[in-house]
Amino acid sequence: MTHTIKFAGVNFNRNGVLASGILGVTGSSMIKTAQGGAGGITCKSISKNFRKGHPTPVLQVFKHGVINAVGLSSTGVDNSNNELRNVKNNSDAVVIASVFGGTEIEFKETIEELDSSVYDIIELNISCPNVADEFGHAFANSPHSASNVMRIARSATNKPIIVKLSPNYPNIGLIAKACEDAGADGITAINTVGPGMLIDINTFQPKLTNKVGGVSGPAILPIAIRAVYDIYKAVTIPIIGMGGITEVEDAIQMIAVGAQLYGVGTGILYHGIDIFNTINTGIDEYLREKNLQYDDLVGIVHKQ
Repeated sequence: MTHTIKFAGVNFNRNGVLASGILGVTGSSMIKTAQGGAGGITCKSISKNFRKGHPTPVLQVFKHGVINAVGLSSTGVDNSNNELRNVKNNSDAVVIASVFGGTEIEFKETIEELDSSVYDIIELNISCPNVADEFGHAFANSPHSASNVMRIARSATNKPIIVKLSPNYPNIGLIAKACEDAGADGITAINTVGPGMLIDINTFQPKLTNKVGGVSGPAILPIAIRAVYDIYKAVTIPIIGMGGITEVEDAIQMIAVGAQLYGVGTGILYHGIDIFNTINTGIDEYLREKNLQYDDLVGIVHKQ
């Protein structure tokens, strides 16, 4: 991308964003991903204190995607401050600090303990589908709960806050609107789908130690596109669209239904970190072929 995209008041010099996940743990891996063409880097979700997460195996690849139950493992705020500071000092990418908590207050406390100089945007992860045993139902499954988390988090920082939503709630647009009304500056959609399950046909046991996990990869692309389509109709704040993006056409579809930025997580497993450069180049070529500006493409489906 040769032009700047302003998202939630922050300038992105490229339109791809690393989704929160395992590449967002160390500063070195986040910096390498930025070098691969990501304009925004979302760290793995941070908790106030260290969390071990689920025992291995926590990830399985299947024919159409991946199922994972990492379980919101976290090295805690202090270590995350150091890793994010490394990214800020050694890349030009926008740094998005993803945070989570078991209560609304934990979200606020985690944000307050983060060094505000090491991130540009806060992402509230209220939608992880594989930690029900620890946290119960995701905050993203209720407009009231989602808005409460957003409202309380808003008091912890003056930086932009975006909220990561689950596709599991029947009316995701309603959740997005509740977050917007509570002060959200943007939406990330979607988190993994599920939880789902895979079975080992030799042992007849679930392949994941946690039994269930969130599903990602190509299989969920149509669900993600529909979710972003619905959110765009419900809110005026911008959207990072993700879920199943592995190639240029996927990202174009996501932008066309309303995403201002696209996100990639599992797609890196298929194509490596250079997937961002590949998609960015492909989008530029597509825009030239169609004689469109980038802003023309955002939400174009709704303008037909």
